[in-house]
Amino acid sequence: MENCIINIYHVVIYLHPIQSPAKGANRESVKMQGFVNWLSYFWPQPILASRRDRLVACMGAGLGLVATEWLGRRVLGVASPWFIASMGASALLLFAVPASPLAQPWALIGGNLVSALIGVSCASWIDRPGLAAGLSVALAIGAMYPLRCLHPPGGAVAITAVLGGPAIGALGYRFVVFPVLFNSLLLTALALLINNLMGRSFPHRTLHVPGHLTADQPPSERVGISRADLHAVLTERGELLDISEDDLQEILLQTEMRAHERRFGALRCADFMAHDVVTIDPGTTCAQALAALQRHRVSALPVTNATGQLLGLVTLFDLLLPSGRVLSIPPDRSVKVQEVMTTHVITARPDDLIEKLVGPFSDGGRHQMPVLDTSNRVIGMVTQADLIAALFRTHFKN
Repeated sequence: MENCIINIYHVVIYLHPIQSPAKGANRESVKMQGFVNWLSYFWPQPILASRRDRLVACMGAGLGLVATEWLGRRVLGVASPWFIASMGASALLLFAVPASPLAQPWALIGGNLVSALIGVSCASWIDRPGLAAGLSVALAIGAMYPLRCLHPPGGAVAITAVLGGPAIGALGYRFVVFPVLFNSLLLTALALLINNLMGRSFPHRTLHVPGHLTADQPPSERVGISRADLHAVLTERGELLDISEDDLQEILLQTEMRAHERRFGALRCADFMAHDVVTIDPGTTCAQALAALQRHRVSALPVTNATGQLLGLVTLFDLLLPSGRVLSIPPDRSVKVQEVMTTHVITARPDDLIEKLVGPFSDGGRHQMPVLDTSNRVIGMVTQADLIAALFRTHFKN
């Protein structure tokens, strides 16, 4: 054992040569410190998952596999190999890391399907099981890359097709459909149901930035870290990271916002919003709403009920497209505001930090945002001009 450790030590030092030690430093002690640092890489990193996510992962995987087993047995019968061990690994990905690119529906279905096809083919064409198993996994990985369906349990599917025993071998290419495709579709359906019931994004969706059908990058990418910068760095690294570029860029953006807050202090929505907000009743006509916009020189008016709760938002654009959103010149201004207002309104709270508003205003194309209290009553309004002025004062004050 001691000789083995010494050999590993010399191999590590050979593969990771140290720089010239500082003057007066003992070279052997520097080598030993480098070896200790290398050993520290084996210490596991913390898994930053909340207790809720851990509970959902355990319950989701358990329920998903139990349901898959029960339905598979009912459909295929006791005598059929309706279940394979790789489904356990797939369940772990689907419910423990549902945001991973390796856990998305196409990765699961496509990866398992391709691996099963290759595994059955290798088992049929190659007499030596060991060679067939190794080659099946290698070819499966090679096929999953260009098909964008890299799914680690697919390697287990390929090996199962080769070394699964007489029952699997007797199925031939039927193994691809039952149980592989059947189990994959069923487990995906259960993952869609359970993850979305638990409030998770599955299939995982990143923030979509609406464009203006031009070649310009979104405003948030014109300064700082751009999508092109991130893609170039990831390409140069040449490593597969278990996170999408969209998620990575979103994390970097949120990190920049947090750093900004630490440097310049927390500026909240209530600090710079307009408090005297002009609102209108849903029964107001378009002509009256247009007159109110002109009189107060604003671009949007919140539509509220008698108690001040937000019902929608009407803008100049909405007023020009009444009657089923068909442009009419002159517009039919007798139409009620409630028929043309936008009901899906992005809102803010008084305690929201200014960093939270940057995304919707810069990339989301928003020009104004109502501020609501806990009862959804309109208590303020924030516009792009308010946001720019607040950011300007914050930077120059510091």
